[in-house]
Amino acid sequence: MNHDSLSPPAFPSVVGTTLEAHIMAGMRGAPGATGEFASLLNAIGLAVRIIHTRVRAAGLADMLGYTGETNVQGERVQKLDAFANEVLCTVLERSGRCAMVASEELEQAHVLSETGKYIVCFDPLDGSSNIDVNISIGTIFCVLRAQSAGGRLYEGALQPGNKIVAAGYAVYGSATTLSLSTGHGVHGFTLDPSVGEFFLSHSNIRCPERGNTYSINEGNFARWDDRVKKWNAFLKTEDKERGLPYGHRYVGSLVADAHRTLMKGGIFAYPADKKSPAGKLRLLYEANPMAYLFEQAGGAATNGTDRILDIEPKGLHDRTPLILGSKEDVKTYRDFMLG
Repeated sequence: MNHDSLSPPAFPSVVGTTLEAHIMAGMRGAPGATGEFASLLNAIGLAVRIIHTRVRAAGLADMLGYTGETNVQGERVQKLDAFANEVLCTVLERSGRCAMVASEELEQAHVLSETGKYIVCFDPLDGSSNIDVNISIGTIFCVLRAQSAGGRLYEGALQPGNKIVAAGYAVYGSATTLSLSTGHGVHGFTLDPSVGEFFLSHSNIRCPERGNTYSINEGNFARWDDRVKKWNAFLKTEDKERGLPYGHRYVGSLVADAHRTLMKGGIFAYPADKKSPAGKLRLLYEANPMAYLFEQAGGAATNGTDRILDIEPKGLHDRTPLILGSKEDVKTYRDFMLG
């Protein structure tokens, strides 16, 4: 049996090592490994570096503003959205390791190679509405195994998150960082633009058991159901013994809000509401990768009642409520939802 598609074994992380060296160290000694898994992850790292260069120069490279098109989500497409999507698709196709890609910007999944072993689902540029005002944006992705029979791909992107073999996200902020997991914890890398390499900067990230901040769009208050309103009011209660009230932090860019929550604890919530009764965030491109990373870091992720990673997707662009963060904080939210 070829185990290259399996997550690599746990390995000691060495601060200061490059992303490529970190990935290769994880594959060393894996039974049947051929390097294809490592090659795919390195290709994603390359795509992120390319996107980083264009994001940094967006105002100088005529990459601000809209293309004039609307994507499958019914959203106006930013120029950087289209660029990031094209970069990821092209780099993954040229890697020869990717069988199929599914993107928030593409109506249908695209088959790249019948011999590739992996499927990559991604949001090429999360938070793109913030591009023109210089707020942190990012790239979110996850990797699934592909299977084929008779030369045809038969297991595609519609797999639950518990089938993910790797996931990560990049944040293009004050620094460009990449958080990655291959099933053995979460490790953070920071791009050194002077040499064009990601270096390990945060080894074995752990989300605190409980935090002291919450992240939610309070502007949607009137659309929430009563259970969400009660939870929201609870967090604002003055009760020092219970660590209340919580501070409120909300950027409006999922990668930024989730990254802060992962590092410092607390909770991020985007519940269903009257305007988006099925939830707003995309299951395959946003919720599943983030849920995988939070669980790998000791946190939790739910749609309010059920584990995100156990949800069976019905379509490529399914949406879901998303609540993720510290285990205790997510449990408290879920308790309010269950009454």
